Amino acid sequence: MGTKSNTLLIIGLVWPEPSTTAAGGRMLQLIDFFRTQNYKITFVSTAAKSQYSSDLKALGIKMDHIKLNDSSFDDFVKILDPSIVLFDRFLTEEQFGWRVAECVPNAVRILDTEDLHSLRQIREKCYRTNQEFTTTCWMQSDMTKREIASIFRCDLSLIISTFEMHLLLNVIRIDNSLLLHLPFQLDKIDSESLGSWPGFNARKDFICIGNGKHAPNIDAIVWLKKEIWPLIRKSLPNANLHVYGSYLPAEVRQMHNPKEGFHIEGWVENVHKVMRQSRINLAPLRFGAGIKGKLITAMQCGTPSITTPIGAEGMHGDLPWCGWVTDTAENFANAAVGLYNEAADWRQAQENGVDIINTFYDGKILDTRLTDKILSLRSDLKGHRESNFIGALIMYETMASTKYMSRWIEEKNRD
Repeated sequence: MGTKSNTLLIIGLVWPEPSTTAAGGRMLQLIDFFRTQNYKITFVSTAAKSQYSSDLKALGIKMDHIKLNDSSFDDFVKILDPSIVLFDRFLTEEQFGWRVAECVPNAVRILDTEDLHSLRQIREKCYRTNQEFTTTCWMQSDMTKREIASIFRCDLSLIISTFEMHLLLNVIRIDNSLLLHLPFQLDKIDSESLGSWPGFNARKDFICIGNGKHAPNIDAIVWLKKEIWPLIRKSLPNANLHVYGSYLPAEVRQMHNPKEGFHIEGWVENVHKVMRQSRINLAPLRFGAGIKGKLITAMQCGTPSITTPIGAEGMHGDLPWCGWVTDTAENFANAAVGLYNEAADWRQAQENGVDIINTFYDGKILDTRLTDKILSLRSDLKGHRESNFIGALIMYETMASTKYMSRWIEEKNRD
């Protein structure tokens, strides 16, 4: 791919944790893509590793720790001389983008947004203050301005949700050449996979998945416990709900109550196994952004989902949802009970999930989409950047402010 050696530098906000977060799974998908393209990959981060961090060395990936506000990164990136630098979320681009632009100006700069963090933040703020979310409110946020500036500074930004593509193209009016819709890159669900799934009668109970570091997940679990689950349990007195997730805080762990059928299970290594055993997946998300890994996992396991408009947003186009989408506790509970009891509706929901995965998340199609875009960028990077005047303007302002602030912090730390 291209004429320059295929060397990729990934600057991670954190070390990937595919067993705990959808973001970690997404990063592993991108890494797999670049490995198939024969890139030499180096992954760096300022963060510390955790017990859940993926073993990247086993994949043949070089790993290194980098420091914030430290010119040692400049020497490091010059020696590495990557052909592509991938920023994991806009925060890493803010911290290191100007250094990359200055030290290796010919490297293609790609931002993987994961989701629009500003959208998630403003929706949470509106929800907690009982305000209606509007795009005007979102655009007025300082974080939105920072995130959009980061998108303009990069040569390409990977956008995971069709709704977020709509916001960027039609509300902010960013040029399409700077964006690429690239949701999760997955294997198609074939007849062999379908045949391996337990059927309706072989499954029981409900499941809910949520990383405890993610505010929308905690809110969803609390809402389940206080309002939704009591209604479900009243209609299905023998049913149980199993809540899985890493980093669950004490307030969630204390909700464990087997007598009420509410089980806080914590982290599970094989989430697909427990998902395949469950009859219904519950995801009552009241704020958030991007596309939801827990809902993708459910579709991959043939498990119908009850979720909210926020949960299903940007995930299924015009195709029917793999279950029900609703937004009140009573409607949510009624939908869950109805789908739990009706085998025909359940099987139709399962088929809908297969259609969604195979239509929108076909890894072969998405890999080709990304390959073609990178080839185009590397063939005429100079022309691409010349047409992005706003990006050049913002990069100039960044160099004049962030760069010198960082230099000042470095000197202060040295003293």
